[in-house]
Amino acid sequence: MASKCKLTYFPVKALAEPIRWLLSYLDIEFEDYRFEREQWPSIKPSTPFGKVPVLEVDGKKLHQSVALSRYYGKKAGLAGKDEWEDLMIDIAVDTLNDFRQAIASWFYDPIDDSKLSKYEPLMKETVPYYLNKFEEHIKENGGYLANGKLSWGDIYFVAIIDYLNFMLQLDITEKHQYMTALRDKVVNIPKIKAWIAKRPETDC
Repeated sequence: MASKCKLTYFPVKALAEPIRWLLSYLDIEFEDYRFEREQWPSIKPSTPFGKVPVLEVDGKKLHQSVALSRYYGKKAGLAGKDEWEDLMIDIAVDTLNDFRQAIASWFYDPIDDSKLSKYEPLMKETVPYYLNKFEEHIKENGGYLANGKLSWGDIYFVAIIDYLNFMLQLDITEKHQYMTALRDKVVNIPKIKAWIAKRPETDC
């Protein structure tokens, strides 16, 4: 009997999208429950640690988007062939999240003066540094994030590009041909392409 899955998140792609893509890749049916932001105070106490996304599987509530992506990536045969290759994928994904958190520290800063002071170093130093490093890294890995082959890390990376673009208000792949090529490979995987075609339209 197939597991019953319910994914709970805000009405956006962001950190839930890698999970949605991997569930779609695996042909696992799931309820894509998107709540409005004003509902969050009433939903938050029911989550494991006060955060979303939360994936409920047969009544068990699970959280942490990277851990869930890694788990379903393994189920999909998109992990490394050994512990070393798994480590290479984890390093790439953790580095991507370092980048995301650097952007989020600016984007979600509620103090105007602090946010303003973060903007120039973020856009002139942090963003170019990470994007150039990722471009070089993907080139060196045969067009992928790790091990010269498609992994769950690539799906995770491409799935949150819209979120990064939304926060930065630019296309991070625009001037980076290897990132662009990786994005195009992932979004054209048939089951992921089918999900993208039917998902709700959101900015991030």
